[in-house]
Parts: sequence; structure tokens; C-alpha cells
Amino acid sequence: MTLSSIQDHCKLLLALLLSGCSHPAAPPPAATLTVAAAADLQFALADLAGHFHDAIISPVYGSSGNFYAQIRNGAPFDVFLSADMDYPRRLAAEGFALPDSLFVYGAGRIVVWVPAQSPFDLARLGMDSLESASIRHIAIANPQHAPYGRAAEAALRHFGLYDRLVPKLVLGENIAQTFEFVETGAAEAGIVALSLALAPQVRNQGRYYEIPLDSYPRLEQGGVILARARSSAAAAAFRVFLLSPAGRGVLKQYGFYLPEP
Repeated sequence: MTLSSIQDHCKLLLALLLSGCSHPAAPPPAATLTVAAAADLQFALADLAGHFHDAIISPVYGSSGNFYAQIRNGAPFDVFLSADMDYPRRLAAEGFALPDSLFVYGAGRIVVWVPAQSPFDLARLGMDSLESASIRHIAIANPQHAPYGRAAEAALRHFGLYDRLVPKLVLGENIAQTFEFVETGAAEAGIVALSLALAPQVRNQGRYYEIPLDSYPRLEQGGVILARARSSAAAAAFRVFLLSPAGRGVLKQYGFYLPEP
């Protein structure tokens, strides 16, 4: 090999090395967090996920009571966001959650919701509108395992309406299905989460009356990082984000009362 060809070879190697240095290796893919979320978070969590960049949020929505049972039976979730603080507290006490990862992210509210074309004057009649003869079906979440269902039942009892309206009640598996019953016309009215009624996707599809807070137990909502989380660091970052001003701002838009920071 001539001196000239050796020099050319060296120049080529140097160029390749410099080329490699100018194009650093691609960063590793972001972690994916599977989040078991109460159904009232259906729209809020999608909004929150768009503002969180440390991991990809893969939500699964359902009733908090069902999630509690699934997690105890080994369901592969990383984070649990419940509509009732009792469930994550129990998981923490039973060893299914990381120590000191329990947190409160807000308090939910319930409303009577009717389609936009409904003739009922909710602002004037409030809860009494549910006694109208033209309302044949009232959707609420199943009180057996949905915290919003228990709140709806408590509110109906508070106003002395429960016994008279029981024949009209249609039970949804969770609060999102309850909302869907009214959307699709399967029920003329429903008692649903304010967070669903305020969602931009459905805000113009219906009207609501906010049920007074003193008529049902406080819907304190919280979460926990599960012991089997695949990336506890990403889960912890998501927890921090939910409690940050940015996360709290999104939750406030969906009608959640916020705990003191």
C-alpha cells in the first residue's frame, strides 16, 4: 500500500468517526405507564397526558372498585387513579403500592345532566326535575363499586327522592357508561361527574345542574404508584406532574376541587 493510499484510508476513517460524532445515538424510547383510571377522568387524563412528556400514558378506564379487585389479583397496572381515596389507601396498607406514594389529586362533584334539546328547566327545578313523568329512566353509576354511584344515591336520599325514583334508575358499570346512557338516549337524565359534563368534546351536547356539595359525601380522589410498576421513576414523575401547578391547572378546568399544595 502506498503512502498516498494510507493517507486516503486514514482520512476516510477520520471522516467516518466525525460523522458518527455529529449524529449522536437516538435517545431511548420513553417509558409507557399503564394507568388504571376512574372513568370520570376519561377526558381530563387525555388532556393531562398531552402535557406530560416523561412517559407515554396508556390509560384504562373503569370503576374504582373493580380496579381495586383487579390490582389485588395481579393486574399489570403501574399507577392507579381512583375516584375514592379508600381504595388506594387499602392497596397501600396491603402492600400493593410503593411506600409513601399515596396522594390526593382532587375532589369530584356530581351534576344532573340532560341532553341539550331536553325541555327541562334544570336551573329552576334542580333535583325536582327528576320527578317529571316524561323522565322514564335516570342513569347513575352502580353504587356497588362506583364511588360516583354511591354519591348519586346519597344525594337522592338527601332530597327524599330515592324511594320514589328507584323504579327509574338505570345502572352504569362506571360513570362514563352512565354518561353514555344519557348521550345515546337510553336515559332521559343522569347523575354524572362534573368532569364529564365540562369536557370540551361534549360541553355543547347537554346542560347540567350542580348538586349541592352538602347532599353527598366528599368525593376525595387520589392515587398510588403500584408495587409492580415497570418504571417507578416514570410513575413518580407523573405523580409529581399531577400535583404541579400545570397538572392542577388541567384538573381545575374539569371541575375538580383541588387540595392545598
